[in-house]
Amino acid sequence: MHMFERLAFVAAMLFAIVAPALAQAPQFGQPISPADLAPWDIEILPSGTGLPPGRGTVAQGEVIYAAKCEGCHGAKGAGQPNDRLVGSQGTIVTGVNPAAYNTIGSYWPYATTLFDYVRRAMPWNQPKSLTNDEVYAVSAYLLNLNGIIGADDVMDAQSLPKVSMPNRNGFIPFPRYP
Repeated sequence: MHMFERLAFVAAMLFAIVAPALAQAPQFGQPISPADLAPWDIEILPSGTGLPPGRGTVAQGEVIYAAKCEGCHGAKGAGQPNDRLVGSQGTIVTGVNPAAYNTIGSYWPYATTLFDYVRRAMPWNQPKSLTNDEVYAVSAYLLNLNGIIGADDVMDAQSLPKVSMPNRNGFIPFPRYP
């Protein structure tokens, strides 16, 4: 046998041995059921589709924030750069700006993203523990601190998607989202 024929023979033998093992997909864990996935409700769109019922005011949000958020994010959202929620509006532009840091008012393009994130991930030590009314209230408070909504505004499934975020046009829209 020539060298090429030997290599072809070895390759064919290896394939004959390995092919049956490759035909079976590994079986890890178990499939997730719709009931297991339902509590995570991760499909809140910029248009407001997926927002739950509920409502909250800036004043209600201030009380909830003081009790459940201030320990990590500081008074009025002015924590350290990595946990700061307020300020830096207008600093994120093309190019590098050392004074810029990402906050709700400087970076996030949609108010619905704020609601969704707070609802699923906050407070960090008890995620998903806030009621929908509490999340709307905290969202209202944080939007007010960033100068985006007024002190008397109420946030709910109808008003939240209408909030125009300062950096709304700083992103390239993903065609799947309206």
